[in-house]
Amino acid sequence: MSDLPLKIDAAHLAPEVTPEQVAAWKDYLVWASDTLINGTGAGADFRGWLDPAEMVPDSQIDEIEEIARGLRERSETLVVIGIGGSYLGARAVIEALAEPYAPTVHYAGNSLSPVYHTRLLDAVKDKKLAVNVVSKSGTTTEPAVAFRYLRNLVEQQVGKDGAKDLIVATTDEKKGALRKVANEVGYHTLPIGDDVGGRYSVLSAVGLLPIAYAGIDIRALRQGAIDCKKAADSETDPLKNPILFYAAARNLLYRQGFLIEVFSEFEPRLHYLAEWWKQLVGESEGKDHISLFPASLEMTTDLHSLGQYMQEGRRQVIETFVILDPASEPNLPVPTGDDADELGYLVGKPMGEINYAAYQATALAHRDGGVPSQTITLPRLDAYTLGFLLYFFERAVGVSGYLMGVNPFNQPGVEAYKKNMFALLAKPGYEGETARLKDAVAKTPAGSTITFG
Repeated sequence: MSDLPLKIDAAHLAPEVTPEQVAAWKDYLVWASDTLINGTGAGADFRGWLDPAEMVPDSQIDEIEEIARGLRERSETLVVIGIGGSYLGARAVIEALAEPYAPTVHYAGNSLSPVYHTRLLDAVKDKKLAVNVVSKSGTTTEPAVAFRYLRNLVEQQVGKDGAKDLIVATTDEKKGALRKVANEVGYHTLPIGDDVGGRYSVLSAVGLLPIAYAGIDIRALRQGAIDCKKAADSETDPLKNPILFYAAARNLLYRQGFLIEVFSEFEPRLHYLAEWWKQLVGESEGKDHISLFPASLEMTTDLHSLGQYMQEGRRQVIETFVILDPASEPNLPVPTGDDADELGYLVGKPMGEINYAAYQATALAHRDGGVPSQTITLPRLDAYTLGFLLYFFERAVGVSGYLMGVNPFNQPGVEAYKKNMFALLAKPGYEGETARLKDAVAKTPAGSTITFG
């Protein structure tokens, strides 16, 4: 895979992890990879993302592009309604790649904050509005509540008939509350496959419609993922396959007592890529009270805050850097000045070169401070390369989950808060729990509430 658009620098993993240790895990890695590919492990019914070309064939790409064109012609902004994987992947790609002049995309239904949604509704009320509501069931509380507000707003703007051309439902192909509403009203619809979970859905219709609306080349995005799959399928040597190497290194470190993996980037456009990665890792591996905790840092900003912890805090952290080749960055040289700021030695140097030096300095300092790291370098940031990287992480986390002994495709822990919330809000069907939980909330143990005065 050496000629493909990402590479891993493992120099700062030693002495905790060496290439020889990874190579010794080859049989184990091949087993985990085969378990994923052949569907012989837990969660095998949710591997529809493994083949990006099959998940979204050319005919569906045509349909998505046509819908996106129609929405752009009739609107000024799109609101994507969804939570977790229903919006994070799309936002990661849009924030990374959308041009300043692209149609704007907003996001709703990712929280229950009345302030956030009040401000959003106020910001879009006077704009020609389109909506993409993304939910397999249509009953997830956060997006369902937001859809009520946004649907009403679109209908106020253009009437119920006009709203049919401005609302797209991405949902289950056959069943669910949103599918029923979409069929009855006549909204455009796009499918969420039964075999694709939310956190693995960015390269499906879930992510591709808003990405296409933002003017990003979804064909190139998908091709990057397709090529990553081909490369991964053709190489079983973990020293020649970065997917297997990454999965092995993080598991080897976890078994040595490291508990936190930090995704560190030096490009603000990658902020939501890190957010997407945290969901992918957290929901896929965080089960049975094991696995690495995923966190993220945005450099160089966080070097002036959490950088202190990274350097000298408890030694339980590993780091995965995702950086760009500085040669791909805009040539923005440091201008001349009166040198009161003592920056004369930087005059004429491109900012990208300075940023890369900051990464190199950080990796060295953290290694000296006891933080093992590996670095994923991208030759550039475009749709093809980002598609390649998205699939890289999806595939690596699938393999890594099986190495850890968990089902990488379920999320039973996500349901715990939902059941409690439904009971506290007296949702029909939860009456048996309502009284118990309200009683538990009311019975605050003496001395557990602390106030001033």
